[in-house]
Amino acid sequence: MTAAWVASGVRARAMSRRRLGRVAIDSLSRLPDVDSAVDALVSTPYGHDVTLGLSLAEAQHAVSATTLWHIRVLAGWVPRGDAQFLRVLAGGFEIANVDEALRGLLGRTTEPAYRLGSLATAWHALRSASTVAEIRDGLSRSAWGDPGSDSPETIRLTMRLTWAERVAATIPQSRDWAAGAAALIVAREVVVGGRHLDPLQTRITEGVLGIRWTASTSLEEYQSLLPPHARWAVAGVTEPRELWRAEQRWWNRLETDGMTLLHKPLTGPEPTIGSVAVLASDAWRVRAALELAARGGLRADVSGVGDAVA
Repeated sequence: MTAAWVASGVRARAMSRRRLGRVAIDSLSRLPDVDSAVDALVSTPYGHDVTLGLSLAEAQHAVSATTLWHIRVLAGWVPRGDAQFLRVLAGGFEIANVDEALRGLLGRTTEPAYRLGSLATAWHALRSASTVAEIRDGLSRSAWGDPGSDSPETIRLTMRLTWAERVAATIPQSRDWAAGAAALIVAREVVVGGRHLDPLQTRITEGVLGIRWTASTSLEEYQSLLPPHARWAVAGVTEPRELWRAEQRWWNRLETDGMTLLHKPLTGPEPTIGSVAVLASDAWRVRAALELAARGGLRADVSGVGDAVA
């Protein structure tokens, strides 16, 4: 088993180098249009899914699809029977697929589904759903559990909170990431958005963030009532317009912690978890750089995407 983890860790470290990096991403963000940016990405590791002629939305989706492909490759190197933690980490792609399925059922334009393969938890059963009720039923029969309602908005929010709960409960090395993500979700949806969590969502959230935050009436009070392992993500945020910087802080933390995990001993899952983290944070920056290029690119006298989204 140790030998298998060593092989997995070596592969994870190698796979982590299949990212663009901040310098190249900064250059990408300065290109004058999305076509130029897409052309530049084709010759990088993101060329696995990025092809010439893609629109902004298509290119961003392809960037994420490449990251998922890398995670699927890593899953093939993890010791047999021990890939569950990667299935949990890949839950965001399954959430994205469900989001698009719900949009389709509402008659809206959708993006292609991500190809999860063995990393799917429920998607193989959900992709043929023809009603929201069938999506709810499929989730209820999986590790996601019953979202508690046929409301698309409730399903979306419950899945995100459940994902944070699953990551925190099953991957100790990722607990702070999960708690920080949950803190950001609740800040947007509840503290700023004025949404009331239903009993199921409240139970899930309290399992990750504790119960003290429920007494908060402002962003400032909210962060003071969070446990330390979640507070870091929203620390210093006192106005809604500052939440975007909090999200950037979250991605920075993911990258920094991921680099630390990459260099842990090759006798366990830490390097693989770290590889997923740095690849995911790189993809997030690449997507942001594509957005900037589509808007005409950053000027030479403006700090690059590494600073603008970091």
